[in-house]
Amino acid sequence: MSGNAFLLSILYLLVGIGVEGARRLWPSILLQRLSLSLDSLPARALELTGLMGPLREAYFAGELSESTVRLVFGATTIVVIFLLAVVVGVFMGSLRGLVVGRGARRG
Repeated sequence: MSGNAFLLSILYLLVGIGVEGARRLWPSILLQRLSLSLDSLPARALELTGLMGPLREAYFAGELSESTVRLVFGATTIVVIFLLAVVVGVFMGSLRGLVVGRGARRG
């Protein structure tokens, strides 16, 4: 379970790095929209936890660099993916336990 979440996190971050690098080298509307799409997952998670407001204020006040914000977004993405993996793993494990339990009672 955690191995898949780790691989998914790495893939998500590599795609993000590739898009961000391409956006800086070859600016285009497509790459800008793709970058914003990738940023929406961590931005929404930070918004739900109430941390996006302080992060936004610190960035616009010049207290945080863009690379620091990117690191926060990357770490947030990893946490979200791992939490999703745990929730799906627990759900699937519970479902499997119910199916196996019913099968054992019938047999």
